[in-house]
Parts: sequence; C-alpha cells; structure tokens
Amino acid sequence: MRTIFCVTTLLLSAGSAFATGGIWCSAEDAAVKFQVEAGVTRGMGGPTFNFRGDLEILGRPVGDDMRKTVFEDSNLTQYWLDDKELRLLVYREHEVANTYSSVELTIVTEAVEEGDEGTYDGRYSLAIYEGTADTGGDGMPPALTGKVSCGAE
Repeated sequence: MRTIFCVTTLLLSAGSAFATGGIWCSAEDAAVKFQVEAGVTRGMGGPTFNFRGDLEILGRPVGDDMRKTVFEDSNLTQYWLDDKELRLLVYREHEVANTYSSVELTIVTEAVEEGDEGTYDGRYSLAIYEGTADTGGDGMPPALTGKVSCGAE
C-alpha cells in the first residue's frame, strides 16, 4: 500500500512539472530597451504568474523618473497566447511630486512560420502619458514603435 501511495505521489508531482510554461519578450533599438517574462499555467484559462520586466526609454534624460520602469505582476493587464499569436498589454503608473505619468507597452506578435515552435515575432508600441506633456493633434501622446521577439513554452 505504501508503495502505491509513493508511486502515485511521484506521478502526480511529475505531471505538475509539465503543467507550467513561460512567455518572454525583448526588444532593443534606438528608442527603447526592454524585456518581460512570466510563467504560464496550462489549463484553468492559462493565468500568468511571476510577471516581471524592465523597460528603459533611451531618449529620456538619465535622471528622469520615466527613463526606467520596473514591471511586476499587477502591471500585466492583458495577454493572449495561442499557437498563432502572442499579445501583451503592460501598464505602469509613476507618481512624482503629485504628478501622475504612465507607460503603456503593447506587444503584438505572430508565430514564426519556419517550424521554430514557440517563437513569435512582431511589433511593440510604447505610449508615454505625462501629466504635463503636450499630446498630438488627436489628444494621444506619440508612441514609440519597433520590432520585438518573443518566445513561449
């Protein structure tokens, strides 16, 4: 009986190792440098866990509070992952001297067709909202855009 219990426990714990995976994205160009990553469960709607990342907006002054942003679990507001595409929406607010600013990073990718399973390429868009900044003619801040590479397992 003890042997059956031990074997059952071992098999169940091995099954849970296959029940999780991960997603990650990174980009580096003249405008920004960032990387984000999270664990993803299989089943139960595929929720993420341990989301984290770093963003550096290279065009901003070194001492500027908006130049570097650290992301954590609560900043991943939406995500989509299937065999065809990976999409992330990451949002973080900054407060300095009663002035609120925020960054919104949108990542939209498609699976690479070359048979490289779990690889996604696409574009990112980074909107910077500043409490004192001028917006474009449409009322929206200008967005930084570029290429991004992602992976999933």
